[in-house]
Amino acid sequence: MNATPGQTVGPFFHLGLPYTGGNELVPATHRDAVRLHGRVLDGAGDPVPDALIELWQAAPDGRVPREPGSLRRDGWTFTGWGRAGTDPAGRYWFSTLRPGAPFFALTVFARGLTDRLFTRAYLPAAPDVLAADPLLASLPPQRRHTLLAVPDEPGLRFDVRLQGEDETVFLELARRASSLPDLRR
Repeated sequence: MNATPGQTVGPFFHLGLPYTGGNELVPATHRDAVRLHGRVLDGAGDPVPDALIELWQAAPDGRVPREPGSLRRDGWTFTGWGRAGTDPAGRYWFSTLRPGAPFFALTVFARGLTDRLFTRAYLPAAPDVLAADPLLASLPPQRRHTLLAVPDEPGLRFDVRLQGEDETVFLELARRASSLPDLRR
């Protein structure tokens, strides 16, 4: 038996994976809505116009949501999951709630990748709170900033650099029966 050659992911995401309201975990008008946004950039710092970002997060009370409705939003059920494609400038955004955990879990799909990438976007917090996080504490200090969302005018900005200078830290997750990241850590 011969092995099948590997294939790369994309660039076909814009053809069927994004869907209406996929990036709106809550309506932007929701009283507790926060906007998480940023750009996906390649190793040269150029935008990746056809990437796809999936967001997984805990509810504001810290629990992992189990409600159905992510693919057909009803405007009030918070499912903790969303999907956003990037535009020609590599921009993406989500309208969501602040998670009870100190971070958003993100999955990145982009052309040239042989598999999806996993990362986290940490909420701005006091240094002692961030230092207590086991994942951040395990990273070299000069790499931690690549996982920190930055407050700005419309909400929280988190840029994803796929490689090169200031490459985002990506996580290796063991394959399990469930592909959901563990949001309790």
